[in-house]
Amino acid sequence: MLKHEPSPTKPVGRPVKRASGMFKHWSQLAWLTRLKQAEWWPAARLSDGEAASLQRPGRRRLVLQQPDAGHVVLYTSAIVACAAAWLWLAGASATTPHVHAPDWRSYAYAVTMWQAMVVAMMTPTVVPWISVFARLTAQTEDQGSSPRAVGAFAGGYFVVWLGYSVAAAALQMALQGLGLLADHRVVLPLAGVVLVLAGSSQFLPLKRACLSHCRNPLTYFLARWKNRPTGGFRLGATHGAYCLGCCWLVMLSGFGVGLMNLAWMAVLTLVLCLEQVAPGGERIGQAAGLAMAAWGVVLLLT
Repeated sequence: MLKHEPSPTKPVGRPVKRASGMFKHWSQLAWLTRLKQAEWWPAARLSDGEAASLQRPGRRRLVLQQPDAGHVVLYTSAIVACAAAWLWLAGASATTPHVHAPDWRSYAYAVTMWQAMVVAMMTPTVVPWISVFARLTAQTEDQGSSPRAVGAFAGGYFVVWLGYSVAAAALQMALQGLGLLADHRVVLPLAGVVLVLAGSSQFLPLKRACLSHCRNPLTYFLARWKNRPTGGFRLGATHGAYCLGCCWLVMLSGFGVGLMNLAWMAVLTLVLCLEQVAPGGERIGQAAGLAMAAWGVVLLLT
């Protein structure tokens, strides 16, 4: 009868090394978990040792600096841009005809209108991100001066939002050409479908993934930071795409309620802000989605 001989003992060097790497990885995640509790507050700060432990080899150490006078300019600029967008939309809704001629001037105006709506609704949600980026670049020489880097970061958002505005304006002109858009709102049965789809999007896996990402700015920066002249722009554009992943279909709900309905835009702005910064923000967004979908069902049944 053959005896079963035990296999030779494997060397333990590699498993020990792997376990050590796993321990280091989970230690870093523990620091990130602690940072999530304070990353939206101005007093949040990484010590030199904590920031260095989270950087890849060869990268400059990131330090979250305390807010300074430059942040007054940052927040003032954000308030001015947001207020200007709201004021422009208020004037346009009162004076602009709701039916546009099918030419390039009307299309350009529609793009401008959509870009103003996106800036008005999204600026409050990205200001904390721009603030964190400005504090991280305060002592980063490779990025150049902090205002230039912050401008490039904000420009990344603007370009991505502009791409969305171009597509949304094209959809608006196409619906108008088909006779499905009147008074900046689609016909009633289609309006119900739009609201049901917009509300249902709050429960999609894409929505949850993008929202989870958008609630953690320091985690995003520490994982993707690159000391390059174009690093700020790429960071802004990438996160701008995540922002659109959260709300692109919700913003299209304007087709069902009214594209120039300022009250509806204000409600959406509040929901977008709360779901990104408030405790239990995902549940707030889902509650708003249920209400939106229910409204759509009512429109379909009438």
